[in-house]
Order: sequence, then C-alpha cells, then structure tokens
Amino acid sequence: MQIYLDYSATTPTRIEAISAIQVVLTEQWGNPSSLHQWGERGSIILETARAQVADLIGAQPHNIVFMASGTEANNLAIMGIAQQYPQPQHLIISSVEHAAITQPALWLEKQGWQITMLPVDSNGMINPQDLVMALQPNTALVSIIYGQSEVGTIQPIAELAAICQQAQVPFHTDAVQAAGRVAIDAPNLGLNLLSMSAHKLYGGGGVGALYVSDQLQLLPLLRGGGQENGLRSGTQATAQIAGFGVAAQLSKSELSVEMPRLQKLRDRLLNLLQQRPDLQLSGHPTQRLPHHLSFTTKYSGRSIVRAMNLAGIGIGAGSACHSGKTAPSPVLLAMGYSEITAASGIRLTLGHQTTEADVNWTAMALTQILDAQPHQ
Repeated sequence: MQIYLDYSATTPTRIEAISAIQVVLTEQWGNPSSLHQWGERGSIILETARAQVADLIGAQPHNIVFMASGTEANNLAIMGIAQQYPQPQHLIISSVEHAAITQPALWLEKQGWQITMLPVDSNGMINPQDLVMALQPNTALVSIIYGQSEVGTIQPIAELAAICQQAQVPFHTDAVQAAGRVAIDAPNLGLNLLSMSAHKLYGGGGVGALYVSDQLQLLPLLRGGGQENGLRSGTQATAQIAGFGVAAQLSKSELSVEMPRLQKLRDRLLNLLQQRPDLQLSGHPTQRLPHHLSFTTKYSGRSIVRAMNLAGIGIGAGSACHSGKTAPSPVLLAMGYSEITAASGIRLTLGHQTTEADVNWTAMALTQILDAQPHQ
C-alpha cells in the first residue's frame, strides 16, 4: 500500500492541469510576445491563466506577475523593495520564515540593512504588538509568512497587515502553503505583496506568482525583454502557466468542500495519534493549515521518515538535513524547543488523494514504527 502524506513538499499535478500543459506544448506553443496569430493564441492562454490565478486570491489580473517559483516571488518581493533605497534601511520578518525569505534578509543584513526577526510563542504564533513595537521610521518592508510550512501555524495576517497599513509600511506574505488551501482575499486583507507557487496546489513545477498591489512599485531582479510589465523579463513558460491557471481555478471552486474534508481527516489522524507519549503536536492546535499535522518525537525525525518510507508511506521531516546529518530545525528552535527536540520533528500533510483508509493505515503504521524505536 502506497500512501503519500507530504503534500506540503509538493502535490501531484492534476490531470486537468496536465491536459492544459499538453495543449500548449503540442498546439499553442507560440511566444505570447509575438504579434502574429501564434503569438496571439499564446497571449490569450497567458492572460486567461493570469485571471484564474488572480481570482484565487480575490485580485485583479494586472496585479499578478508570473515567476519561475515561489522562491523567486519571495526574492522579488524583498529585493524589489530594497533596490529602491540608495542606503540600507530596516526590514522586519518573523523568526519562522521559509529560507526563501530568511536568506535574502540575511544577505541584506550583510549589505548594512537592519533586520528584525519577530519572536514567536511556543505555538509558532507572532504577537501583533511585537510588530507595533518593532516598526521604525526607516522600515521599508514587513514580510510575515501566512501559513508555516513546517508546523502549520497560520499567522494573524489581517491584523498584521492592518498595523502596517496604518504605519504606511508595505506588507508582504509568503502564502505558498496557504494559497489554494484557505480562502484569501488579498485586497481586503490589505496586502501589498503575496507569493504563490503552482506545485503546492496541483499545478506542476517551475512556475510561481507574485501579487503586487496597485499602491506599490517594485524594481525587477531581471532585465531584458520587459515581460510581465517589466517585472520579470524572459519569455513566459506558457505551458506551465496554463497548468497553474487551471489548478488555481479548480482550487478556488473546490475550496468550500475540500477544506473541511481535509480538516476532518487531519483531526481524525490527530485523534488516533495524540495519546502517544512519544508524540507531541507542534504548531498551533487550532490556527493551522487545514491539511497539516506536525509532531515532535523522542527520536530522530529523519529516522522516522525513513522507516515510514519502507512501509510505503511518504511523510516529511521537520528538520533540515545537511551532509548526512540531521540539523535542528530553526523554526522549532525559534519556538523554544531544545536542539535535540528540534531535530525530531515530523510532518504529515494531506491532500486531494487522501482517504480515511489512508489515515487509519498511517496511524497504525506510525504507531508500530514508534513502538519499534529503541528507548532513549
């Protein structure tokens, strides 16, 4: 029996998205920038997908910039602001950001920027008052993750965005894990920038998007042909973008059914596992992504992932692995866990193909694997 429960790492591309990709690759392969009929057909596909992705987050099509990944979208959000200042300024992020935010921030710090990393509580949650206290006259941007990929905690984005709006500071959120999984209305939330990735919502790899509000201007990372309103030069990957658009449209239309279905399965899995003394839920118990469960264990998270893989079940480790060694998770460390515990995290994330039978089997298999671990 094969069970995939690592949907936060990537999702299987939906057949409808694959069909859209195939049509572009075999029939509608024209360059969207070309003036002839082949280019016009490509342009129509591109703009259709732009409208579909925009609708997923309540935005207008002209506010969507297509990128190669969520990582590139995050980098453009940060560097597109930072490049506008001749002198180093102040940037605020959280202590539980994805590396696609943390690493650009650390690079800016080396260039003289002041970086504030907001602390989180033991559930991985930011206190909005900490943001209020951290704002400075030279704060150029605040970037706070929407839904944390490792522990699933959803931040109070509306409140954080309102604080920034009142202070007239641009606000960005990395919504790669949240878009398509929870309802998002970017304009009504007061967001200036929002990052997404197609392969997290069944749209295939190699394409992401950045929402840029009308109130904001960015400088591009790439210069060349001036595509995407000058913000992302390079001929667009029309086929992948078409798949992204179809997946976004399906995610939006199915959200009212799929979100509670996943929550129910997630809660069932939690109920089956929560009595174990060697598993402790990590992340916020209720304010979390609907498909997401994460635990700290008394063992190496990596060893549990390997054992589950041998049982035919794919889950994720909550810690990063480098050079064959399990490193403590920076996210769990920021939440106050010890280095040993911060290397023990595991993550089980559900998706379209997950059934109640999958959940039951996974709980049984994980229980047996934990029982077989050497006592520490």
